Amino acid sequence: MVFFILIFVVLIWMSIDLTLGAMKRRKNSASLMKEISADLDFVSDGDDFFRILLKDLDAAEKHIHMMFFILRDDKTGNEFIDKLCEKASSGVSVKLLVDYIGSKNIKKSTIRKMKECGIHFSYSRKATFPLLFTSLNERNHRKITVIDGKVGYMGGFNIGKEYAGKDPKFGYWRDYHLRFQGEAVYELQKQFLSDWTRENNATKLDDDFFPSLPEGNATVNLHITNGSNVEGMFISLIDQAVTSIYIGTPYYIPGANVQKSILRAVGRGVNVKIILPIRADHPFVQEASFPYLVELIEAGCDIHQYMNGFFHAKVLLVDDHVCDIGTANFDMRSFTINGEINCIFRDQETIRKVKETIERDIVQSEPLHLKRLKDRTVKNRLIGPIARALSPFL
Repeated sequence: MVFFILIFVVLIWMSIDLTLGAMKRRKNSASLMKEISADLDFVSDGDDFFRILLKDLDAAEKHIHMMFFILRDDKTGNEFIDKLCEKASSGVSVKLLVDYIGSKNIKKSTIRKMKECGIHFSYSRKATFPLLFTSLNERNHRKITVIDGKVGYMGGFNIGKEYAGKDPKFGYWRDYHLRFQGEAVYELQKQFLSDWTRENNATKLDDDFFPSLPEGNATVNLHITNGSNVEGMFISLIDQAVTSIYIGTPYYIPGANVQKSILRAVGRGVNVKIILPIRADHPFVQEASFPYLVELIEAGCDIHQYMNGFFHAKVLLVDDHVCDIGTANFDMRSFTINGEINCIFRDQETIRKVKETIERDIVQSEPLHLKRLKDRTVKNRLIGPIARALSPFL
């Protein structure tokens, strides 16, 4: 009896906590859309990403600032930690910020090793009272790297063996990431330091953090959010579509507003193609997405399930003219809870490379047919409503 009373009390506490947290988030949430110039490099292969990033880290002379949602304490993760230790030992200032929940499995001995070699290590979004469950639920999903204030990275890759395509469970890992040079690196640096200061009180700003930067060849919009306005940004881009929309996401749980926007696009003759992984890396995700996918297929959308490993890319390409790549998924967590960063650009050379990659990914996918969705097992059908109810937390 005492056990059930305890469970009841915890559930009531959780409900009140999350409700108050959501009210506070809606009241205080803010987003920033900054238009600025950049030179862009698009990276979609794990080996390429880690090779290029390690090369840039090796060339660092003054400071390295890295933030990831997930840093694995595995062979791939420790290769990066060793490189950061090497740079810190040589006099380069190194700050490493990782999400408290996403990187919860880092061993204490690894953290001790990092601190002993001179790395300034910190968790982002640590658990706090009185809104314990809210603080556990609000994650920093951004991935930002800035090297000497001159080179920046942002996108979908985290640090771990699966992202390098070395985890047999997932096989090859497809992700989309951007490397920046030019003025946009200034904004990446500002956001990293803002997130770092949130966890570490006032941070002394070194003039070297913000060197003079050349104007880039492309104009980009960096969209920085904390539980708000991702949904509105996606809807705005989708509502502009005249001919085509490509969406890539590992999780498709968009909620009513984005779903209606896509259906409106289909209704006016826009060709909509969506790429998803054929298998999920989180429980309930696929079941929560199925009702949305049924509606899209019935309306005439093409849904493709990636077969060549795991698809983790986050991309929205409209009319081959405007593209969004970043950290936000097409799900309610990215729309209403997480800290995210996305880049919207119209640079045609980069868009050409993104479009070619999307088309290759579609070739390596199989179409999802309505019959498969409607022939689900009784067990899966029973899980569906539970998954939908949990969709804001998946």
